[in-house]
Amino acid sequence: MARKKIALIGAGNIGGELAAQIARKELGDVVLFDIPPKEGMTKGKALDIMQDGAIHGFDCKITGSSSWADCAGADILIITAGVPRKPGQSRDDLIGINLPIVRDVAKNAKEHCPNAIAIVVSNPLDVMVYELKKVTGWGRERVIGMAGILDTARFSMFVAEAAGVSVKDVRTMVLGGHGDQMVPLVSCTTIYGTDVDEYVPRAKLDEIVKRTANGGGEIVKLMGTSAYYAPASAAVQMAEAIFKDSKRVLPCSVELGGEYGGDYAGLFLGVPVILGAGGVEKVLELPLSDGEKELMAKSAKAVREVVEVADRM
Repeated sequence: MARKKIALIGAGNIGGELAAQIARKELGDVVLFDIPPKEGMTKGKALDIMQDGAIHGFDCKITGSSSWADCAGADILIITAGVPRKPGQSRDDLIGINLPIVRDVAKNAKEHCPNAIAIVVSNPLDVMVYELKKVTGWGRERVIGMAGILDTARFSMFVAEAAGVSVKDVRTMVLGGHGDQMVPLVSCTTIYGTDVDEYVPRAKLDEIVKRTANGGGEIVKLMGTSAYYAPASAAVQMAEAIFKDSKRVLPCSVELGGEYGGDYAGLFLGVPVILGAGGVEKVLELPLSDGEKELMAKSAKAVREVVEVADRM
């Protein structure tokens, strides 16, 4: 049986980390793709990771390329193409730069990888995944945004730190758009089955919710560019769930129909889904409090406003 094939569209910080993690997990062969002026960089990173394989003992093939022909037949596309945030920018500030890039990616994906499942990482995330689906015409089960896993990981880490417990024992969920209006669900947060309020005062939880919403901006301010280790791990977790048909329940940005209220139809928002061999196999609806419903509506409104900007461009 042939190995699975993963095409990484964008070979920057996230793309390189994606390739390294996928190879170490031996999920499949990797094509690390970027534009022609960066072809040398893609080939250099691919060669470096292949040599890393001689140390770690993996046999996956890593190819650097600037040709979509090399991506043909990919089972999964992970799209990180575009410009990362700089200090002082919001994710939405990137729309004018990254929208044409993602539209071009979508056209080529439709031509060269017609049966792939696409995982979008590029920002502004919820709008970029919306645009990719619109251009490709693929079903919602095959076009997925990586955001909820990353936002939930940040929330979990902050909670574990405040509670003085292992992050392995924290369970939580973040819904909504991948931006300042995201909705960390305190009501769904437990530590080994115990309500988080038993460990962390409510005032501290409120601080953590705000810090989670600004989690990406905090890293941009410190590093001068967007995060890449945790985003790469989140996308790999999604790809692994699909390839292994493991039916993981993970928060992802997906197109909603009637879920969580008819007002969200056609929008991509972060919600829990079951990921398996078919991509998004089911969207799960969590029972939300009135306050959480209100926050979800505000988050959806913020996403819709950026979608309307994209539709006019």
